[in-house]
Amino acid sequence: MNIQSIVIIGAGNMAWHLGHALKIAGLEIKQVFSRKLEKAIQLADSLDGQAINDLQSIDQHSDLYIIAVSDQAIAAVSQQLVLRLSPNVMIVHTSGATPSTIFDAHFLRKGIFYPLQSLSKDKKTDFTKVPICVHANLQEDAENLYQLGRRISHQVAYIDDQQRAVLHIAAVFVNNFSNYLFHVGSEITKDANVPFELLLPLIQETVEKIKDQPPQKMQTGPAIRDDQNTIDRHLAFLENYPSFAEVYQLISRLIPNMNSK
Repeated sequence: MNIQSIVIIGAGNMAWHLGHALKIAGLEIKQVFSRKLEKAIQLADSLDGQAINDLQSIDQHSDLYIIAVSDQAIAAVSQQLVLRLSPNVMIVHTSGATPSTIFDAHFLRKGIFYPLQSLSKDKKTDFTKVPICVHANLQEDAENLYQLGRRISHQVAYIDDQQRAVLHIAAVFVNNFSNYLFHVGSEITKDANVPFELLLPLIQETVEKIKDQPPQKMQTGPAIRDDQNTIDRHLAFLENYPSFAEVYQLISRLIPNMNSK
């Protein structure tokens, strides 16, 4: 089956970016569902689809149903969908943390279509550069999801539930935790009236380096050099930032052992 028509359940950041990427690729977005009709209308209008806020009104003849809601809501949504849709429809969710087995009690053809990127509605994203992880319980469906992914991204991979769980944990470290560290840098520079923007080339260079080399080989700084004098000076400065000092001390203890896991 060649996927041509899609129903999107959800109208948040993921639904917004993914919906537009699919629309640009020539897919028909039949409907957009959101419990808040105004959100469904806003997204559906931009995708030339129908907005609905009642799953009883869902189109029953779409090639694919994409659930793009919070992890906590996936189970409840699938329970509602099975009351209206055939268990033979193809259904996927976009979560990195929730296994595809969440659909087991309701649908026979289920899978994952997971764009591995942090998305914000107000920031434009080039979806061709967003990795897409796909998985399905049936081989034919997995292949169709892969081909769908290739229509919107240059990087698509077959990733099963266990592998995706690992990817999601790793993503928390490299995205969520690193962003917190950016916040720390932003706060201490702001308080000292130093432009945080001066650090942006350093952040970019760090990312560029690990494209070609393992992160542990690219590690720099006082902790890897065992420069205790510099570490002590930093900690003295951070006495007014006890939570930041705690993070500094923990990471400084871990860095020298990074090759031993």
